[in-house]
Amino acid sequence: MRAGDARAERSEGLDNASGGTASEKRHASREGERSESSEMRAGAERHASGDGVDESVFPGVPESETADDAAVRVPETGSTASRSRADATQARDDAVRTDASGDACSPDTCTCGEQTGAEAGAETPPVATDGAGVTNVDDQGSLGELEFTEPAEDVSQDVYDDAPDTRVGVPDGVDLDTPTYSIRSEMNDIETPDEKTWFMELDEAVIDEGRCIQCGTCVAACPSDSIGVGEDDLPELVKMCTGCSLCWDFCPRGGMRYERQWKITGGEDNVKGAGDPITEFSARVEDDWTDAAQDGGVVTGILATLLEEGEIDGALIATESDEEAWKAESFLATTQEELIENAGTVYNQTLALGNLDLGQWEHKLPDKDWDDLSLALVGTPCEIEGIRALQDFEWDYQAQNEGIRAVEYTIALMCTKNFNYYSLMGEQLEDQRGVSPEEIGKMDVLHGKLMVYDHDGEMIVEEDIENFHDAALKGCDECADFTGFCADVTVGSVGSSDEYSSVIVRTEQGVNAWELTEPKLDYHDLEDKSAVGKLQGWDKKKAFESLDRPFDPDAPRFIDYTDHAENYGTALNPHDQGH
Repeated sequence: MRAGDARAERSEGLDNASGGTASEKRHASREGERSESSEMRAGAERHASGDGVDESVFPGVPESETADDAAVRVPETGSTASRSRADATQARDDAVRTDASGDACSPDTCTCGEQTGAEAGAETPPVATDGAGVTNVDDQGSLGELEFTEPAEDVSQDVYDDAPDTRVGVPDGVDLDTPTYSIRSEMNDIETPDEKTWFMELDEAVIDEGRCIQCGTCVAACPSDSIGVGEDDLPELVKMCTGCSLCWDFCPRGGMRYERQWKITGGEDNVKGAGDPITEFSARVEDDWTDAAQDGGVVTGILATLLEEGEIDGALIATESDEEAWKAESFLATTQEELIENAGTVYNQTLALGNLDLGQWEHKLPDKDWDDLSLALVGTPCEIEGIRALQDFEWDYQAQNEGIRAVEYTIALMCTKNFNYYSLMGEQLEDQRGVSPEEIGKMDVLHGKLMVYDHDGEMIVEEDIENFHDAALKGCDECADFTGFCADVTVGSVGSSDEYSSVIVRTEQGVNAWELTEPKLDYHDLEDKSAVGKLQGWDKKKAFESLDRPFDPDAPRFIDYTDHAENYGTALNPHDQGH
């Protein structure tokens, strides 16, 4: 037998079991429907004629041939069947039964199961009165009187015993691991494009490698103010990087080919290899205040003259920290007294270009539009290279922008290398030589030696500068710019006798500064040009040995990170490698 036949037989058997064949059952059903329809039409006609029938019409109840006829209940008509909901609620409240244990029960407390259904008023469930009901509503559902507490003003909510503004720290014993940038690659499987350069690349190739020279150019270059200075005096990311690449491009140890910047600044006719000076002198300022100055006090003399003549509104120089002896900090001098007070050299960097946000100096600046301000900048050759490159492009450098544009005079200090403050003053002088920074009255680097004097002018340290190599900034080894080829004026001690400064003038702006200052100077031709040339040659040789990239003044100014990584072996896309 086929499956279909089996199903038909089973269906037919079920019909027979209920009395009669399937066809007979269907016939009986149709007859019943016709009979019921006739009765309903007759009832409707009687109702329409008003034949003594009650207004409350209920559906007819089909006749039944079962033995359970007594169980079929027909609702009565009249007032009892149509009582109001209020009457039903009252009847429910009055009804009290006894449960199986003999205790009285009501619809609200029933445990016997009798107070259910229509008799228990299922249509209108009772309002809870045991505390689990609606707030501010009594057992009859009425809203009581409300009282509101006025919020306190000018104070924080006192939730804990601590001060309201206390930050919640990490619980003791809990170690929270911050996900690395590599999680991005794991989540979306998208690699960073090689042409997109982030602060992370600068961090990987320069800062983490110990090659940062603390010039602050990256801080000044950032168009989103995303780079700040950390407690270790190194650049750090303070908010989201946009990947614009400017911090990398302008870094003298990263993307900027600094030897190309010499040529761009000086011009083809003024540069032959190392750069041609316009004129050179040995000079000193004839004034009593020069006793505290470095050598002849020429830098302070030029700046004071520019201020006096109204050429500048201030000069960004170095000052000694109030907290740490001989630690250099940036300072904007706007008076001759401030310049004289800060005369002298401090042998560590200030990240000068990271302090060109005029907002921090607003209280000292004259009341004029910032676009009309004029400043002088004193710095190391790398800092002058940085400011020159920044000024070549009309980009918006955000907080540093007006300061960068305001720099109209640049003075470079001759420099073979600079030092990490904590390494030089702490480890080398104090720890190894027993010389406390508070004892030092003056420091100088001359004739290849580091010289340290006390406050009475007595020399307490005189050693070859090479003995302090471990305290020097590693990135200084790659610099071939001893005499500041991009500056308007360069000043140093090499090539002149004691109490005189060597002065190299390179630009027309530098000539203007010199001519204004000349009446206050005792000067003559540079005493020993060969000394300057020899040290410049030594500096270049050292740089060629240290640079892992080609030294090429004719190559493009900016070096792609991919090219740098190829030369220096640094990671491409350090984001994706968990930097």
